[in-house]
Amino acid sequence: MKNSSRIAAGVAGAVAGYVAIFVLFSLLDFGNRADPITSGLLGLFVYSPIGAIAGAVLASWLVTRSGQEANNGGLARNSLKSLGVVALLCVTGLGIYIAYAYATATPWLNRNGANPLLVFEVRFPPGATVPAQGISIELQTDLNTMPGEMTPAGFHRDGDQYVIAGEVELAFRTSHRQLGVNIQGQPGRLYPIDLSARAPHAPEFGTWRRLADGSEIRYRAKWPGKS
Repeated sequence: MKNSSRIAAGVAGAVAGYVAIFVLFSLLDFGNRADPITSGLLGLFVYSPIGAIAGAVLASWLVTRSGQEANNGGLARNSLKSLGVVALLCVTGLGIYIAYAYATATPWLNRNGANPLLVFEVRFPPGATVPAQGISIELQTDLNTMPGEMTPAGFHRDGDQYVIAGEVELAFRTSHRQLGVNIQGQPGRLYPIDLSARAPHAPEFGTWRRLADGSEIRYRAKWPGKS
């Protein structure tokens, strides 16, 4: 029990020493003003760790002294154990941070394979003319833009309305998506895409969604390996 309290005191001393030296280094501006990045790294990884070692040794010495066991062997042993605990905590914290950063920093929809697709159809108002060529598609998000591809085999007529089809990759996890459809000689059209950030697979198209000009769009997310 005594050893645990001494190690805990050493850990507290190491943390206090690290923070104290870093704050002192920052306040007194010991670094190189011409290269603040290098100075900051020196403070974090050189001077502050020295403060942590000094803090652990001092705290261990004070606790050992108060326990009437002022021997160098016990002092060194407790200091090393305290520093070992601090190092383990730092490594654990770093591992947790790396795992979190890997999972969230770059919000890929599918990290381990091909990207899912946004498969869509656009139905134009009755009487609207749609050329066989000169159509460009672009998915726009708050993270990227992605050109799409037309699917000529999916072009058809629905009564007196012309329908075009295409697809575009969904690379990132975001709920802010819109699809731009540009036809040569016509005003551009921008369709909101109401999919959740993770864009789950859907085997069938959703309902038609109308734009102000009378055109409509329906779509679904198609994941690799699913129909």
